[in-house]
Amino acid sequence: MNERTHILRRPTRQVDVGGVRIGGHAPIVVQSMTNTDTADVEATVAQVRALADAGSELVRVTVNTTEAAAAVPAIRERLDATGCRVPLVGDFHFNGHKLLADVPACGEALAKFRINPGNVGKGSKRDSQFAQMIDHALAFGKPVRIGVNWGSLDADLLARLMDENARLPSPRSADTVMREALVVSAIDSARRAEQLGLPADRIILSCKVSDVQDLIAVYGELALRGDYPLHLGLTEAGMGSKGIVASTAAMAVLLQQGIGDTIRVSLTPEPNGDRTREVVVAQELLQTMGLRSFTPLVTACPGCGRTTSSVFQELAQDIQSYLRAQMPVWRDRYPGVAAMQVAVMGCVVNGPGESKLANVGISLPGTGETPVAPVYVDGQKTVTLKGGRIAEEFTRIVEDYVRATYGGEPRAPSLDPERKTITLKATA
Repeated sequence: MNERTHILRRPTRQVDVGGVRIGGHAPIVVQSMTNTDTADVEATVAQVRALADAGSELVRVTVNTTEAAAAVPAIRERLDATGCRVPLVGDFHFNGHKLLADVPACGEALAKFRINPGNVGKGSKRDSQFAQMIDHALAFGKPVRIGVNWGSLDADLLARLMDENARLPSPRSADTVMREALVVSAIDSARRAEQLGLPADRIILSCKVSDVQDLIAVYGELALRGDYPLHLGLTEAGMGSKGIVASTAAMAVLLQQGIGDTIRVSLTPEPNGDRTREVVVAQELLQTMGLRSFTPLVTACPGCGRTTSSVFQELAQDIQSYLRAQMPVWRDRYPGVAAMQVAVMGCVVNGPGESKLANVGISLPGTGETPVAPVYVDGQKTVTLKGGRIAEEFTRIVEDYVRATYGGEPRAPSLDPERKTITLKATA
């Protein structure tokens, strides 16, 4: 049997973004982005708080107008007043150089600038406006993410590379040249920023595409050409399961190769959907790969003909929601609780075994089974639950386990192994 693969992270420089460290073997950072009008301070503050509470460690906001730029300091102030310290990243396109010049307080309030070299300026204005953005980053002491996107790739660069490719004895495919253009744009822009005085340890790179195989190929090459920290994300990933599957398929391959220092799962929300879903997916991707722990995860069977009752499904859902809701409080009060494992199983086939492997597990009765539910704590059977309050009682056992194991409080009787009394017949 081969040993379990240990993921070796790609060595990079480390960048400090408002106290959040990216790269240099720091934990992989989860980030998200608001979809509110940034000029609407109240709505943006509410969404930033929701994303931060869900676990987003950086939150990016659009800065596209003077009104949006003017709102950023007020947003930062409102967040600080409520105890929400999550760093804000400014997403600039086309006119960022002008907005930062006109509203310097915006630059002060942001923790990082995102610059897209494909649309920072056109033609002769590109180099000067890129330089102005770097000058602002230097003046405010901020790091930058140079974020290339295939949908807004520098047209002049792409045309030059296409012309050079056409003159080769064996020209490469247009797709290959486009991927090369993404990498060249990012690396050349980073080097230009360094020439302008921006330290290398204040630069993060990204090359966003919307195709899984393209993303894997581009980042594989990008990782070979420098030691800048890399931000992963499949842009325009899509809605619902498609967006989740595509993002996971692409980023899991790269993460397994040790590539990636911060990630975003760019999901299209359903109408009136919850923006925080993308944060949960990103966390679960990292946690299921064994790269970080964010919240206790619940192991649950998919159900089959043995589990016609929906009780175990409802309990698994309720427990997972309960654990995630508790994490804002538990994270600081009970260090290590994020790595806890809970199992909610639906019958006796795999139920006891899976329950024993979890920190706390329960095996609910399946069809035709005795209507009792044994509970296992750290591999040992402790109590057997029955009746109409199994969910409530199991939740209390989980709470008791958290307080005792991660908080050092006295153990409740329900956490101790079940003791059986054996009556011996007297012999003469």
